[in-house]
Amino acid sequence: MRRRDVLVGTAALAAIGLNPVAASAATRPRPGAVRGPALTFSDYPVVARVRAQRALEHLRVLSDQIGPRIAGTQGELRAKDYIAGVLRGLRYQVTVQPFAIADKFLGSVQVGHDMWQTGSSPQGLQDVTREALVVDVGDGSTLPADLTGKIVLIAAVQNNADAYLLATQRGAVAVLLGRIGPDPARRLGAFSPTLATPVSIPVLGLAQVHVERLRQRLGTGQVLVRVSAVQHKNLMSHNVIAEQPGRDDGVVMVSAHYDSVPGSPGANDDGSGTVLCLELARVLRHLPTTKTVRFALWGAEEYGLLGSRHYVNQLTDADAQRIEGCFQNDMVATSYDPATVYWLLSVDGADNATTQAVAAAAKRLGYDPSVRGPVARGSSDHVPFFERGIAAGNFSWRGETGPAVLEPTYHTPEDTIAGNVSAERLQVSLELIGAAAYDLLRR
Repeated sequence: MRRRDVLVGTAALAAIGLNPVAASAATRPRPGAVRGPALTFSDYPVVARVRAQRALEHLRVLSDQIGPRIAGTQGELRAKDYIAGVLRGLRYQVTVQPFAIADKFLGSVQVGHDMWQTGSSPQGLQDVTREALVVDVGDGSTLPADLTGKIVLIAAVQNNADAYLLATQRGAVAVLLGRIGPDPARRLGAFSPTLATPVSIPVLGLAQVHVERLRQRLGTGQVLVRVSAVQHKNLMSHNVIAEQPGRDDGVVMVSAHYDSVPGSPGANDDGSGTVLCLELARVLRHLPTTKTVRFALWGAEEYGLLGSRHYVNQLTDADAQRIEGCFQNDMVATSYDPATVYWLLSVDGADNATTQAVAAAAKRLGYDPSVRGPVARGSSDHVPFFERGIAAGNFSWRGETGPAVLEPTYHTPEDTIAGNVSAERLQVSLELIGAAAYDLLRR
C-alpha cells in the first residue's frame, strides 16, 4: 500500500474515531498472512480494532466458568443470560426468542473431588443417585457371578451388547458404558446410551477421557464412585438476537450456536464462534452501515439445528427477503495443528454473497493461501437459511484434506481453551468475518 493511500485513509478514519496509530498498525502484515494487506477504507476500522484477547475474555466465562451448555439446561440458560447481557451493554436491540425442546437425559460421575458430566440412558432409571465401588469388566464379555451393590464399568472399542443387562441381573446398582475410539486421532465424547431392553438401574455413557481417568485410579486400588441420572423435563431453549438498524431495508447477519454437547465445555465448538460474534458486535456497534447488522446466537444446535430452524421458520417472506447474507461461524479457533485451512462451506458448494465476501476479504488481508472453498457441506446453522433461499455460509478451521477432518477433541470434555483454542486463528477469523460482513453492510 502506498504511503499516500495510508495518509489519506488515516485522515478519513479519524472522522469515525480510529486514530492514525491504529490505522497505520492495520497496514502491517496480519498474523499468519503471507504478505502485507491491501485494505479498503471499510477494512481499516475492523481489522485495526478486533482483538482475539477480548473475545477470549468472554470464552473464559462460557467455557471455563459455565462449562457444558446443554440445550435447555442450566448451563445453556446461564450462557443465554450472559450473551444477552453483553449485547445489551453494547446498546443493541436485543430479543430473546424461546422455543420448546425435548427432554434431556444426563448424568454425573463423582470420583473424589472430580465431577464429570455424562449422558444417561432413557431406558435406564432416572432421577436417582447411587454410590458404590467400581468393578471394571473390560468389554463385558465376561462378568463376575455376583455384582451385588457394585457399579460396573464396561468400555472397549466394541462392547458386548448385552453386558449391561447381565450386570443388572447380577445385582449391579449402576452401569457405566464407555466408548473407546478405534482411531487414535478420534476421541469419543459422553453419550446417552440406547438400550435394547429397559433396566431398573441408571446406565450412563462416559466419554473416552473419563474412562481412561477412572481406569488410572482403579490401577492404584479400589475406587468409590457416586453416580446420578437425571431426566430434564419441560425444557425451553433460546435464541439471542441483537441488531442495530441501518439506513436501508437490507440485513446482514453474523451468527453462531452457543450450546455444547454433554460433558464438553465447548471451547472451540462453538464457544469460539459465539465470542467472535460478541467481539464483532463491540467493533461494529459504532461504525456507519447502510444495512441493518444483526447478530444471532443459536440455542440447541447440537440437537438438530433447532434454534436456527425455529428462527428461520418464524420469518415472513418479506423478512426473509431482507436478509442479504448470514455468516455462520462454527469452530473458528482450534489449535489442532493439521487444521490449517479456513474453509468456506455452503450447502450446495456454490458461491453466494457470504462466501464471496470472505474470499475477497482474505485476498485483501493476505490470508487467501489458507482459505479454500466454497465446498459443499451442511451440518451447521447455515442450512435452514439455504433452505429458505437466503445466502449463507459456514466458516471454520479444519484439516487440509477436507472439511470433514476435525480435531481429535471434537465433542469431548477435552474441548477446552487450554487444549483446543488458538488465539491466532481466532484473530484471523475475526478479521475475515469482520471485514467481509462490514463490506456487505456498507454496500
